Amino acid sequence: MALEIYTLKEGPKMENVAVKNRLSLLRAKMAEYGIDYYMMPTSDFHNSEYAADFFKAREYFTGFTGSNGTVVISKDWAGLWTDGRYFIQAEKEIEGTGVTLYRMGNEGVPTLNEYLKDNMKDGQVLGFDGRVIATAIGLGIEKALKDKKVSFSYERDLADEVWTDRPALPCHEIYKLKEELFGKSFKEKLADVRKKMEEYKCDSHLLSKLDDITWLTNLRGNDVECNPVALSYAFITLDEFHFFVQEAELTDEIKAYCKDNDITVHDYHEVMEFLKNRKYTGNILVDKNNINYSTYRTLLDAAGKDKLVYNDNPTELMKAIKNDTEMKNIREVYIRDSAKLCEFMYWVKTNVGKIPMDEYSAAMKLDSMRAELPGFIELSFPTISAYGPNAAMMHYEATKEDHAEVKPEGMLLVDSGGTYEGGTTDVTRTIVVGPISDEVKKHYTGTCLGMLHLANAKFLKGCTGRNLDILARQPLWAMDIDYKCGTGHGIGYMLNVHEGPHNIRWQYREGLKEYELVPGMIVSDEPGVYKEGSHGIRIENIIEVVEGNKNDDGQFLGFEHLTYAPIDLEAIDTQYMQQGDIDLLNEYHKAVFEKVSPLIKDQAIVDWLKEQTRPISK
Repeated sequence: MALEIYTLKEGPKMENVAVKNRLSLLRAKMAEYGIDYYMMPTSDFHNSEYAADFFKAREYFTGFTGSNGTVVISKDWAGLWTDGRYFIQAEKEIEGTGVTLYRMGNEGVPTLNEYLKDNMKDGQVLGFDGRVIATAIGLGIEKALKDKKVSFSYERDLADEVWTDRPALPCHEIYKLKEELFGKSFKEKLADVRKKMEEYKCDSHLLSKLDDITWLTNLRGNDVECNPVALSYAFITLDEFHFFVQEAELTDEIKAYCKDNDITVHDYHEVMEFLKNRKYTGNILVDKNNINYSTYRTLLDAAGKDKLVYNDNPTELMKAIKNDTEMKNIREVYIRDSAKLCEFMYWVKTNVGKIPMDEYSAAMKLDSMRAELPGFIELSFPTISAYGPNAAMMHYEATKEDHAEVKPEGMLLVDSGGTYEGGTTDVTRTIVVGPISDEVKKHYTGTCLGMLHLANAKFLKGCTGRNLDILARQPLWAMDIDYKCGTGHGIGYMLNVHEGPHNIRWQYREGLKEYELVPGMIVSDEPGVYKEGSHGIRIENIIEVVEGNKNDDGQFLGFEHLTYAPIDLEAIDTQYMQQGDIDLLNEYHKAVFEKVSPLIKDQAIVDWLKEQTRPISK
């Protein structure tokens, strides 16, 4: 899934005057401060994947709304780097801005660091707001430019001097959920973190990653849309816990909770002074991927490089491996969520062409249905509802003002999810709403096979997602088709819909650490086909890692489905399936009906579901 807003506008190429004017004002500021190149990602002070509107400077200066991308600007050029999920979207959104698109990973396309190394001259200045650049990225740029005598200006946010109507920094009340939902108290989790700190020979640890802090404290917030987190930092020692948060976010209940749990509260904006003035007697655990460059430089100056120990946040892996209480709740939440999705699919198929229906109204219908479920908190991301060629943009989102009509022909792709008391869901189904071509059926069948093959995997303990990705891609690679993204991501527990550190990807990436898949992890399984101007297909189930047999060859693992919603048989072409594939689909559909039908009260929908999950044959 993904969360970005994109609206498709047709017509002749036009100049984007607003963006060009903003770039001109920014270049004037660059000249004023002696900055030759200025870099802006879309990130907040915590390297979050999705950022609040306050932090969307890159979007403001390019028009590109995707969640991943970095723009670099010089006096007479601007370039945007983004990944394969956004190539189609970015090309359309930056049209007429004068910004050049660099398609990351494509042959012949320089990386951002390579471009800067090849184009910056000795003695020039590279500027950026160090609070929104991850330390690992900043250090990578330092390394790339070390022979160029380039200097860095990272203490100014130039966007803030140009962006006159910038939204306010988000500030919403923190809340707590029932303690029994978590399976472990804050103090128990903190003891586990301190144990890892001692293993790393560290007596303090700076934690900046928002969902890690939220998971650790068992608190939740509302500072990022659809991500229940609060802007915050935590500084942990072997006997202290310092919590930096905006004072207005603290209710009396949260203040009492902090007092009861020996949490010392500070204002969010005091963290840099705290780090500068702290007396460091031992080593400090730092995750370079998850603290910003300014914070890193502050720690480096205050403590010295010999006291910084670089390793992953212990919380990253701890929160990825769900405990028994969490998994029990997650399974129950996914069944209820799947039942509601089935009801929505029935609504689409029985009403398309009979009542007014468009991408936006369909999304709103599903959102309202999901909100009826017990324990609903919020959507886990804005629903993606993409009809026809719009579905070829992986991260398309219709709006009230700009959307396509859903006609009784082709397909509607719907990627959606919710956060509930007991779990966070994510699911995609591509729904046939009318006649489709044989080519589309071929692509749909290949996508279905990829999802089922991965979910059916048996593998030895020690495998990572990279060992397994080919199972999802092979049916599509056999058709000379690929999708320009990973196959799977972790999902948070009443937290962010995208979670690491594990994933399922095919490509080796130098410097990117891989994590073995272990029981308690959940991961998405979402192959797809995206044909620009024609159609897009994605089928996404969430699966959990489970133990299999153990013998002389080792401990075997496998997956079990958490998502139970029908595959659209109208788009299945059995000529592309072996008997084993048909058996897999029939077994899955049998489980869908058995698990979901008892939750559906409308007999007409139960009868429809029975038909949708009927056994098929060659």
